[in-house]
Amino acid sequence: MPEDTARDPLTATREAYDGAADTYARLFRDSLRDSPLDRAALGVFAEAVRVGGGGRVADLGCGPGHVTAYLAELGMRKDDVFGVDASPAMVELAQQAYPELQFTVGTMGALDLADGALAGVLSRWSVIHTPPPELPVIVKEFARVLTPGGHLLLGFSASDGASEPAQVFDHAVAPAYRWWPDHLSALLREHGLAEVARMVREPQPTDRRPFKEVHLLARKADA
Repeated sequence: MPEDTARDPLTATREAYDGAADTYARLFRDSLRDSPLDRAALGVFAEAVRVGGGGRVADLGCGPGHVTAYLAELGMRKDDVFGVDASPAMVELAQQAYPELQFTVGTMGALDLADGALAGVLSRWSVIHTPPPELPVIVKEFARVLTPGGHLLLGFSASDGASEPAQVFDHAVAPAYRWWPDHLSALLREHGLAEVARMVREPQPTDRRPFKEVHLLARKADA
């Protein structure tokens, strides 16, 4: 078997983002500036964490760190907000750009965090690179690290219908999947995370891909 096909999806995705890190950072570091709906979703998430008592918040799949930094700008303590990414190159760029914040290399399916360590988990366009059979492992890990009453904000590209919970799409960096929102909501429920709200952004004429984008906010049940 050729070496490139023998690699597991996580390794392939990590290496792809390592190679694209500089370009990705240049293209997306200022992306929130022109995305008011994304800023609104992040603001609601930050407020939900604050109302719930506050605490540590992880940006999982943080890339070059611009969204992690935005969370800190929303009033969260800088010591409480940190980023995790599987790509060492991305983490290095994030550390250089935002030295006042913490960024570490890690994976969403095996976080180096204690049970209930977090008041908030942000996973923004990170699960799109998770093969469907592996998604329950990721969601279980989200639930494990969240404290009772903690919040998860999940951002992803939506599939076209309930008959196809996951659809492969052409991504510039690594293999990717679109998800049917109700499917993800049901999977979250199975792990004790109840949907609070969702925001659906319809595709716009200027978008590179004609996909709906979804932000899904969920809350872990109280103990």
